[in-house]
Amino acid sequence: MPVRIRIYGKEATFSQGCWNCDDDSLQAMLQGMADPRALSQAQEHEHALYAAGRFGGLIATPLGWEAAPHPEAEIKLEDFAPGPRPERAGWLSFLRKKK
Repeated sequence: MPVRIRIYGKEATFSQGCWNCDDDSLQAMLQGMADPRALSQAQEHEHALYAAGRFGGLIATPLGWEAAPHPEAEIKLEDFAPGPRPERAGWLSFLRKKK
């Protein structure tokens, strides 16, 4: 069963690894991140929830439209934070006087 989402006032459906939408630009954005491995009902729903959350959209539920939660960030600041000596971090850190 296809999963329906609504982004920017346009509806799109995700079924068997492909997005279908009347708006060509929205369909291109969604198809660019489509997961072709999402074949089961649970996987389709999970992927549609992720896509709707990425664009701040809604997902259709049996009770109506619900806001999709924003997904976890893929890159975090902690990935690039300086090491144990932050005073030595920076672009010209090699010019600083060594203690």
